[in-house]
Amino acid sequence: MRKIRIVASGAAVVSLLAGATACGGGESTGGGSSSPKTLTYWASNQGPSLEADKKILTPELKKFEKQTGIKVKLEVVPWSDLLTRILTATTSGQGPDVLNIGNTWSSSLQATGALLPWDDANFAKVGGRDRFVESALGSAGAEGKDPAALPLYSMAYALYYNKAMFKEAGIEKPPATWDEMAEIGKKLSKNGKWGLGAEGSNLSNNIHQVFVLAKQHGADFFDSSGKPKFTDDKVVAAVKQYVDMMAKDKIVAPGNAEYSQNQSLSDFSKGKTAMVLWQAAATTFKSQGMKDSDWGVAPVPVQSGTPGQGQQLNSMVAGINIAVFKNSKNLDGATQFVKFMTSDEEQRLLCKTYGSIPPVKAAQDDEAFKRPELEVLKNTLATSAAALPQVTNESQFETAVGTAVKSLFAKAAGGAAITTADVKAELTKAEQQMASQ
Repeated sequence: MRKIRIVASGAAVVSLLAGATACGGGESTGGGSSSPKTLTYWASNQGPSLEADKKILTPELKKFEKQTGIKVKLEVVPWSDLLTRILTATTSGQGPDVLNIGNTWSSSLQATGALLPWDDANFAKVGGRDRFVESALGSAGAEGKDPAALPLYSMAYALYYNKAMFKEAGIEKPPATWDEMAEIGKKLSKNGKWGLGAEGSNLSNNIHQVFVLAKQHGADFFDSSGKPKFTDDKVVAAVKQYVDMMAKDKIVAPGNAEYSQNQSLSDFSKGKTAMVLWQAAATTFKSQGMKDSDWGVAPVPVQSGTPGQGQQLNSMVAGINIAVFKNSKNLDGATQFVKFMTSDEEQRLLCKTYGSIPPVKAAQDDEAFKRPELEVLKNTLATSAAALPQVTNESQFETAVGTAVKSLFAKAAGGAAITTADVKAELTKAEQQMASQ
């Protein structure tokens, strides 16, 4: 995913998944097209605004129309609405033909039965499975099943830092470990400015950060059977470590507890915070007036040593997938459109524009993907990233645990110290919520 996603409420997710059928794009009155000459496409918000995405995508859709004679009706859906809209479409049949999904939702949406499986025959229509980076396909559905979507834009997390603020504070290089993060962050947190930006009310961002920290502590949120184990001592320690960046280390502004959608990027661009953990942020920084020379990029810190496999993982496998409702009345046109969007040419163009990494191998040869920022992201994806749990109730997991972290940030913002017992209590509620679903 490019933009960090705000997940629908747990109740909505549960009720919609429970009633989900294999309904896909329906008649034209519901958004999906019944004409072989038209398609409807829900794109996720990847750029600085919905309008920016429309300007970026419209010429490409015209290009597809010129090539195939198929007109694409575009709607760019904000992340705050996207999951709910998709889940509603799976039950009503009034959805698009083609849509973008956050890659972490793949298994949950696959379980509804609404999405077209990418078996060998369907892969052949887009040039074959081997065109795609395998790690990106790993976040396209449950293990052992045909993917429910194809990777469209790949990303990983990196640490972005403000060069001028570092120089002013006499800091020569970005932190490589979390202890260094706390030390450097404290030097930068003064005179109304802060060391690190966070988004405490952004449930998905919360999940992404604590997932990585849990891995670094040697923990998982689920056991091998898919049963949640949120109260594992190492999971508790990971969540506490994240919230303590505000509560204990005080390198995150208390107001960040209320941030939910890219406000931390705005603060970074305005010089209010010196560092931010984000995915492929260059396009947003540029749109907000920063020059590429104003900021640097480094791998996300680890507990000790350098990033790598096992407990040295420092990112989730991030990205956007493209999917087809299998009951679309224009399956042939929909698969043609997916082939177009995942073609080498379009991958180079769109990923270059959005600052993401092409999940199509041949497209990565472009010089644009060799600049320092993307080299860090590519290396992270290749050597030190892992997919979020590919469980059928992943979206409920994002809601339950993301909300637990949000509640802890709210307490920290109020000045309360966060104890291990506080963290365990919130995670116990999250685990109970999952068990009841």
